Amino acid sequence: MQMTNHPSPTQNLAALGYTLPPAPAPGGNYVSTKQVGSIVYLSGVISSGPEGVINGTAGLDRSIEDGYAAARACVLTQLAVLMRQLGSLDRVAEVLTVNGYVNAAPGFADSPAVINGASDLLVQVFGEAGRHVRAAVGVNALPRNALVEVQMTVRVREP
Repeated sequence: MQMTNHPSPTQNLAALGYTLPPAPAPGGNYVSTKQVGSIVYLSGVISSGPEGVINGTAGLDRSIEDGYAAARACVLTQLAVLMRQLGSLDRVAEVLTVNGYVNAAPGFADSPAVINGASDLLVQVFGEAGRHVRAAVGVNALPRNALVEVQMTVRVREP
């Protein structure tokens, strides 16, 4: 095992005061993850917290700040899915892609500011390995009226 002075992703999460939620089961005829070689593709997850789905429409009844927090919640769920798949977040070599969808009112132009909640948390957890390419798209509806949905792709290390 390689010794390092850098904190692990799990240590970073704890230092930020986060605990991972339970990883959700797929809501349909699909799988949560699909691994091809060292690449893990994650299905989209909607924003949820202890009280259930974080819903609403950005630019109508929800603010950029609400969306930012919802995007962070999506990443916590994705990290829980990765933990279930990989056994440890330390196996994540880098985050490759983030696709963020914001339930947005017509003309809402701040989807990137909302999805920054996901991107910022990934960099806080993984450091430079958390930097990724991304899309931040406003849409007119998401499942269960969720405020945000995030889909990711990561590259992993061998166990």
